[in-house]
This record gives sequence, C-alpha cells and structure tokens, in this order.
Amino acid sequence: MTEVGVSGAARHVVFAPLGDGGRVEVVARRISEAIGLGLIADGEQLPSELELAGALNVSTVTLREALSLLRQRGLVETRRGRGGGSFVRAPVDASVERLRTVLRETGVHELREIGDHLLAVTGTAARLAASRASADQVERLASLVDQLAAADTVGERRRADGRFHIEIAAAAQSTRLTRQEIDLQGEIGELLWIPFGEAIDRDERVAWHRAVLAAIADGDGDRARGLTEEHVELAISRLIEFHLQLSRHES
Repeated sequence: MTEVGVSGAARHVVFAPLGDGGRVEVVARRISEAIGLGLIADGEQLPSELELAGALNVSTVTLREALSLLRQRGLVETRRGRGGGSFVRAPVDASVERLRTVLRETGVHELREIGDHLLAVTGTAARLAASRASADQVERLASLVDQLAAADTVGERRRADGRFHIEIAAAAQSTRLTRQEIDLQGEIGELLWIPFGEAIDRDERVAWHRAVLAAIADGDGDRARGLTEEHVELAISRLIEFHLQLSRHES
C-alpha cells in the first residue's frame, strides 16, 4: 500500500517551537507522536541536532536526552560516520493485551473527557476546512480515504484514520487545532482500533470519511461539523462500552 505524503502544514506543526518549557519528556513525546502517526516516515533522517533543537526551541542537551529516550524505546537509531545521523524506526504495533490493559485502566470519566475534547477540536476543524481547504488539500484528503480503504492491518488503519483528521485540521489553516489533533490522535487513536473490540468499523469509517470530504469539498461547514461530531460520539460511546465489558470480565 502506498503511503500518502505528509503535508507541509502538518510537518510544520511537528517541528514547531515548543511552548511548554521544552522538557526532555515533552520533546520525546512530540517526536514519538509524529512517528507513531506516520507524520515522520520509517527510515527518514531527522534534521541535525543543531537544526532540530533550533526548530523546537530547546537546548541541544535537552534534545540529545530526548533522542536517547527515543533510542531506548526503539523509535530512533543513530548511525555514525559519513551519512550518519538519527533515523526513524517505525514502531511495532502495540499488542492487543497491552491496549486492552490501557483501556481497562482508563476510567469512563476520562474517556468522556477525551471525547469532549475530540468533539470540540475535530468538529471545529471540519467546519473551518469547508471554507478554507484548497483543491490540493481536498485531493490529499481523498487520497487518505483511499489509503484507509486499502489498509490491511490495524496499524495501517489507525494511521490513515489519524492522518485524515490531522490533515483536516491542517486544511482549516489552524496551527493550534492541528497541534491538538496530533496530541489527541496520539492519546486515543490506538484504543479506537483495538482488534476484536474496535470502536470503529473500517468500512463504516471509510463511508464517513467520504461523506465528510464531500461536505468539505462542497463548502458546507455545518454538514462537515455535524457528520464529524456524530461519528466521534459514536466511537467514544462504543469505546466506553468495550471498557465496561473488559472491567466486568476482570471482576
């Protein structure tokens, strides 16, 4: 399956300056989220330490410690010599058991809180994209829908789905919404696609993506927002239901 390239707007957000103090764990989380969502490709060379530290507005010492954490997690490898540097290693998809444990330990209130945040961000992004998206951005969104339709593995589906939402936020021409969408997809995306307990059906999701895309292409912001909110609410309610099933089974 051919991966759709990442838009310049989305990449700009990934490498934008950090506004929360630039702690080591914050830097590592920013880069690991981007890798997990496919915003930085497997095998891609990261900018030099000096360039990356400058882009993120952190010290080179902080960046080196963050890269060390990412190497420990198997997300980055460092090569020495000519042509060396830090290179991305795509993560192995999380085990079903680990994801079920995470979901079981995430309370209903927290899932609802995440859902409320997702509703606000994705709904607003869809409405704004309908009036701001360029023809190229609409075409990119269509390619991501095709990518989701062709995805064979859970990881591929999750990344294509997450990228679709992120690119809608980028099409809304809002750096803040795009940043929040990346954070939310990093937080909840894997849980929505847990095998044997998916909150999202792939074919249902593809049909929804096409409906939202049509609304954006038609410039109908209210319809784009309404469709988005409807499906976010459905996915979160299914996720909460699966959480309760897991909790009952454990007890």
